Amino acid sequence: MIRSANLLKENELKTYRLFIGIFMLLCVPGLTQAMPESFADLATEQKYSVVNISTTQKVRTQQMVPQMPFGSPFDDLFRDMFRNQQPQERHSLGSGFILSKDGYVITNNHVVEGADEVVVRNSDGEEFTAEIIGSDAKLDLALLKIDAKGLHAVTLGDSKKLRVGDWVVAIGNPFGLEQTVTAGIVSAKGRVIGAGPYDNFIQTDAAINPGNSGGPLFNAKGEVIGINTAIYSRSGGNNGIGFAIPINLAKSVFSELRESGKVRRARLGVHIRDIDKETMKALGLKNRHGALIPQVEAGSAADKAGIQAGDVIVRIDKDEIKQAHDLPIRVAGHKPGDKVNVGIIRDGKRITIPVVVEAMPDDEMLSASKKRNKKDASHGLVLESLTPETAEALRVRTKRGVVVRQIRRGSPAARAAIENGDVIVKVNGRVVANPKAFEKYAKVLEDGVALRVLIDRHGDQVFTVIYPPRK
Repeated sequence: MIRSANLLKENELKTYRLFIGIFMLLCVPGLTQAMPESFADLATEQKYSVVNISTTQKVRTQQMVPQMPFGSPFDDLFRDMFRNQQPQERHSLGSGFILSKDGYVITNNHVVEGADEVVVRNSDGEEFTAEIIGSDAKLDLALLKIDAKGLHAVTLGDSKKLRVGDWVVAIGNPFGLEQTVTAGIVSAKGRVIGAGPYDNFIQTDAAINPGNSGGPLFNAKGEVIGINTAIYSRSGGNNGIGFAIPINLAKSVFSELRESGKVRRARLGVHIRDIDKETMKALGLKNRHGALIPQVEAGSAADKAGIQAGDVIVRIDKDEIKQAHDLPIRVAGHKPGDKVNVGIIRDGKRITIPVVVEAMPDDEMLSASKKRNKKDASHGLVLESLTPETAEALRVRTKRGVVVRQIRRGSPAARAAIENGDVIVKVNGRVVANPKAFEKYAKVLEDGVALRVLIDRHGDQVFTVIYPPRK
């Protein structure tokens, strides 16, 4: 009887524990999603929004040309030998995802940087030639456009809500293996890995390898909360440490690239550094939180607002600045001309100074450069009239034509292997006297008609065909 009673109590205890477990699963919010049974539905749904990116870059090898005495009979021989070397092609692979139904695609800048041709391939095997709308090297993002409609676009999530330990799924093209799905958890947030001034990476142990770059990192709901960008590896493969750009940091960049092809970032115009123990004691601070300003640039936005060297910035609007690295990230969330409230500590007192942030100088110069070179129409060329001085410098024989000064990557002209410094002499049998004449002749590209182009390349005659933009 004693043994039976003990057994009964044990069974009751097991039943009680089982009941409590079921109760917690049903009643405690979020606990039922802690261990997904499968990511199969997510993978099936999102395969249509993830694409593979392949690029081609023409590389002309640089070799030492033997220096011969002026007028030597071997001078022309060596010059022709090295000039006629054909450019080599360099290929690379990456991943991306469809941002909108009308054909905008996101990837990493380092995936497409320097590419002459970019091809986007979807899960059905369809290939599209992509145009690079714009890129942001500092955040390592690029916006592409393909000629397609009715695409399956991703849903962007909120990376601020992401917690360490949450499940995440990566889909991409590692080592060229299309539509590879890997899963893991968020290992850390706010990682600084030395990639740039806006490091704020999500760290994950979901397997990420070369070729995953530019692909999406999904949460368990199937929302994109990051863009896979880098790995920590001593072997070149996955070591369980991958990094993704938080989607909240990238959202504003998407819209700017789409509108203008560039990113205009804001700045205060101050030099900053972290606060060490000695500085904390010298300034009478309670902790080491904040960004110390050792220098304020003359005439900058901060200078105009009255911020001084020796101030400690502890807040931008409602965002706390815990270390110097936080400051450029918070300021970058604004556009030039925005007013921000900068909380500082000066002489032990907390004060707030309104500052109208300004544009970074390098972004302004980039903007001016793009305006100068904007007119390349559909062919992808920036041209100027040939002058006697330019003809002599380029060593061409023609006296009339237009000089190629810039070629848009992935454009019809780039695919025709036209090079910077080429002088276009004739188009479809007609002499090209100036850039306006070329633009007039090139209008037939819009009607699907190819251009037969005769080029003077450093004295050599070169023939090529510029085909209409790919659909």
